[in-house]
Amino acid sequence: MKNKYSLVACFIIALVLIQYRFSYSNFGGGNTLRITTWDALGYYMYLPSAIIYDDATQLKWFPDIDKKYHVSGGWVYQANIYKKTNKYVFKYLGGEAIMELPWFLIGHGIAKACHYEADGFSPPYQYSIAFGVLFSCLLALFFLRKVLLTYFSDQTTALALLLLMLATNIIQYVSIDSAQSHGIIFPLYALILYFTMKWHEKPKVYVACIIGYVIGLAAICRPTEAVMLFIPLLWGTQTKESAKEKWNLVKQHKKHVAYAIFFTFLGVLPQLIYWQIATGFFVYDVGSKWSFLNPFFSVLFGFESGWFIYTPVTIFFIIGMFYMAKRAPMGKPYPFKNSVFWFCLLNIYIIISWWDGNPDATYSCRRLSESYPVFALPLAAFIEYLRFIKTPAWKKVFKYLFYLLGIYLIGVNFFQIGQYNSTVLHYTDMNRKYYGRIYLNPHPTPLDMSLLDTNDYVSNENNYEMKVISRMDTVHHVSAAPNTPALLIETPLKPDSQKSHDEVWLKVEANVKASTGFNGGYLSSELDCGTLVQHNKVRLFNPISGEGIRNKYAYYIKVPDYSDKTTLKLYVYSIYGFEGDIDSIRISTLKK
Repeated sequence: MKNKYSLVACFIIALVLIQYRFSYSNFGGGNTLRITTWDALGYYMYLPSAIIYDDATQLKWFPDIDKKYHVSGGWVYQANIYKKTNKYVFKYLGGEAIMELPWFLIGHGIAKACHYEADGFSPPYQYSIAFGVLFSCLLALFFLRKVLLTYFSDQTTALALLLLMLATNIIQYVSIDSAQSHGIIFPLYALILYFTMKWHEKPKVYVACIIGYVIGLAAICRPTEAVMLFIPLLWGTQTKESAKEKWNLVKQHKKHVAYAIFFTFLGVLPQLIYWQIATGFFVYDVGSKWSFLNPFFSVLFGFESGWFIYTPVTIFFIIGMFYMAKRAPMGKPYPFKNSVFWFCLLNIYIIISWWDGNPDATYSCRRLSESYPVFALPLAAFIEYLRFIKTPAWKKVFKYLFYLLGIYLIGVNFFQIGQYNSTVLHYTDMNRKYYGRIYLNPHPTPLDMSLLDTNDYVSNENNYEMKVISRMDTVHHVSAAPNTPALLIETPLKPDSQKSHDEVWLKVEANVKASTGFNGGYLSSELDCGTLVQHNKVRLFNPISGEGIRNKYAYYIKVPDYSDKTTLKLYVYSIYGFEGDIDSIRISTLKK
């Protein structure tokens, strides 16, 4: 069978993605699947507004829907009132809605036929869109495979696809958070690569029209996606000679360029019409902001959600750019060298210049995941180079080390996706110390959880002398008003002939059962050293705790100044008010 390795790779990827979709679909559970929530709701609202309710500017239908399905996140930030017209204007653009339209109509038909509520949010709509996005991405995978096989061997294509799809966060945004923009836009990048390649092989009008429409549609998915224009623009300009040939080809087919521009406009037109209806203007500022002079490199390297930190296989996306000019085994540059290089460079720069350097709810940098089909090309270029290493012989070792590393990174990614969806790998509050404690750790402890809120941590208690200095074993029922700390225990810390240079820590432990105030609640302490007051706290709502049940909490406090006036006060509070039971409080000293 021709090109069997890459075909098997696609089959494996499909099985994995489908398995994840089924695992997170809540079949048979008490709660049905809900994916059109939060940001995804902002992209999706166009469809029920236009097709079911015929109301995209007043949204009189939405309060009842939100009350029933809880999709907005608590406040309707997805649409704003435009004061000049007193009409709602959607914050998010409508390109994703156009791409979701076939799946929405299928869900609408199922809802009517199977006696579900045909309201745009009942289960048929949710499952139809979830599996529809997955189907679109799997179809796009075969277009991407055709592009890769044009320039690389079957084995290289197989390896590149496996690493691209299984060692990155794209699993999350294709198979789990399917209604987010990333999985929806992903196929557009596979299509732009495929049809750009086809036009340069044999220029045809319909191919030019598709290229133009894809660019226009991508632009109204998210305006930053318009940077994909550089893919067809710079394709085939890898050398001076090839660039001259490319521009001569363009001159010979000027009508194709005109058609492409016209279809780009057609792609953008639905958004312009909507804005005209809602605001009276064809262009509306949705409020996007960039900080181009001060980009956030933490998006790539930071422990909050760093692209290279949580999906390190992406480092090879960048390394591969240096091998696009070393086409193995022929030694000629790839025709996509300039287009991919400049696209990737500009795309990354735009993404890290977005005003919010640490966006909410993301596993790795989700804003780059939709463009992974383009990054597949430099990744494949690097793999192809490794596969054709001949001399010196010792360099071949790197090839096999890379294969082993790839298997390891796929395993790590699978494990971390599980952690992310159980919030152990937190969607907003990651940091270096906490990540170090949960890395490949299937059973993190309350002390590990404390690092979500504090930097203090004792790596090995056996190196310290521990002494319990205060305890409370009986169960105490505690009530507190919103944002009002309830004192649990106050204890003095006696020096016990403590030397000034000794290292001293406190360990705080308690069991808390919160019936009210679990979300937004904290176990907090005030360490008064006479000349210095230090505050520490850990959240009640952490990934290993549950509401309404008895949870154990623990954290360390580094004592900066230990004297006979040092006291510790332990509190519980919540921004919503607290009601619950506290027991098994332990305050211990650790001295070294």
